[in-house]
Amino acid sequence: MRIAVCDDEVRGRERIRTLLEKEFSQAQTCEFDSGTKLIESVEEGYQPDIVLLDIAMEGMDGMETARRLKELTDALLIFVTGVKEQVFQAFDVGAFHYLMKPVDQDKMTDVLKRAVQEVEKRKAAPRYLLVKAEGSHYRIPADDILYAENNGRKVVLHTRSGCLEYYERMNHLEEVLGEGFYRCHRGYLVALSAVRGYDRDSITVEGGDRIYLAKQKYGEFVKLYCRFLKE
Repeated sequence: MRIAVCDDEVRGRERIRTLLEKEFSQAQTCEFDSGTKLIESVEEGYQPDIVLLDIAMEGMDGMETARRLKELTDALLIFVTGVKEQVFQAFDVGAFHYLMKPVDQDKMTDVLKRAVQEVEKRKAAPRYLLVKAEGSHYRIPADDILYAENNGRKVVLHTRSGCLEYYERMNHLEEVLGEGFYRCHRGYLVALSAVRGYDRDSITVEGGDRIYLAKQKYGEFVKLYCRFLKE
């Protein structure tokens, strides 16, 4: 579970960090002191599951940050702020909840637990990737992906509908796609459902493309693929 905390006040971030460390120690938490830095990180590939967001920030405020986030990610938004008057605007941008400062720890814990449950429910449903390529945003069903190929600082996503090249780290893509995909080579990530054949050096996928299979990964791949077929 990846949780982003965005607040331009150090004390505000510290209070939330303390609660997260106590109640959600398994979560991967990243802190941002401005909406601009959070958006830049997301555009570079960071994909939070939950965002705890202040409204009254200098520069890009919380509302504008939220609107930008909705274009880039499916993260749940929880506003943590002292601006009571903007509660209705918060829900206009699809906020999951709105917490007032100073935050009651029991209330925040309850809201976060419900947010975690919602994220887990969404992940159990059909998955999608939100991809920004050539200035446009695309929603790619994970089931349509055949394989991903590393190309420098970019990834080429091979799908049943064609190819998309965009800035992404293969390690992060592997983490996001998770079960059902296998890192068969440093430069390739393959959908097990797309495999049509293999030998000790390569994997043939739906459509006929052949991709590298690292020799040291052959045994692990065979075991994983056989288990996938049985399931």
